[in-house]
Amino acid sequence: MPLNIVVCIKQVPDPEFFDKITLDSSTGTIQRNAVPVITNPLDRHALEEALRIREKFGGSVTAVTMGPLQARKSLDDALAMGADRGVLLCDQTFAGADTLATACVLSGGIRFLGPFDLIICGNETADGATAQVPAQLAEMLDTPHVTSVRKIDLSEDGSKALVERMVEDGFLRVELVLPAVIAVLKNINTYRLPTVMGIMEASGKEILELHCPACESVGIDLGDLGSRGSPTRFAGIFEAQQVRTVEMISGEPKDIVVTLIKKLHHLDAL
Repeated sequence: MPLNIVVCIKQVPDPEFFDKITLDSSTGTIQRNAVPVITNPLDRHALEEALRIREKFGGSVTAVTMGPLQARKSLDDALAMGADRGVLLCDQTFAGADTLATACVLSGGIRFLGPFDLIICGNETADGATAQVPAQLAEMLDTPHVTSVRKIDLSEDGSKALVERMVEDGFLRVELVLPAVIAVLKNINTYRLPTVMGIMEASGKEILELHCPACESVGIDLGDLGSRGSPTRFAGIFEAQQVRTVEMISGEPKDIVVTLIKKLHHLDAL
């Protein structure tokens, strides 16, 4: 049966440029202006998995993101990869959200869009790396969920999913009844790159902008959104200072080994 699949994506600072992130000494805030933004890498794998499922079962793939207007770029990329439509949850009320408030906005937007069969997310984002949003989203939508997934197999009628969840010493096979939320890992697939035709087709696809009233219309309390709805509070931000000393040991290899062992024993005793 055709499946209505939602993929949650996020625009994040490019990990290749994390060394360019600085701190504002006067405000204590992180400055990301010098860092280019990209679609969160694991979210690309989530989108790829959704597209493969659609190719097998039919249906539609909707890419959803919460963020400022510049986050439309990630939706454009998702449409070029093959998503059917994009949804941007954009409102000043959403600003300052932690993972819980973010999940609340996403749940409101998804409820506003209507019934869904499957939500696929990246297991975590490159910037926060908390891996909390998929589970929080599932709780708010009252659906089962599995995280750290490396493989998804759907039943022939598309009503159930058998997934492999990575654990420390192997994996677990978990069966879910849809609708459900699944958070995937990098090794689930190799995601496709947009083609020229895909980029051309993306210009004709819809990107729907939803604001605060859309969340309110499905029963979301304004007090649960943005900084007001975020129980996480930052006590402060500081830059760690590392002091290192270097000592060169010379001599014959066997003498160097003896000296090094003595020094290591001395450090271990401190």
